[in-house]
Amino acid sequence: MGLRKISFDAQVSLPVRYKDHTVSNALKMDLVIANQLIVELKAVDSINDVHKAQLLTYLRLSGLKTGLIINFNVKLLKHGILRLVS
Repeated sequence: MGLRKISFDAQVSLPVRYKDHTVSNALKMDLVIANQLIVELKAVDSINDVHKAQLLTYLRLSGLKTGLIINFNVKLLKHGILRLVS
């Protein structure tokens, strides 16, 4: 099997603009895959509304449409994955 070459960037800065001010390193997305998917990595008891709001904010500000929250603090990884679409 060959390796797939899927581009990704880690710790991507997301600037926040308010009126005439821009904060260039205000937010950092964990992973951006192929300039299409945001992945936020967590190790928490459960994914809650704050985590969902964080990802939805990243989606809105970046202009991307799809994101995943992956929580590694679960017995089966498939139970720790949440997909959000804006």
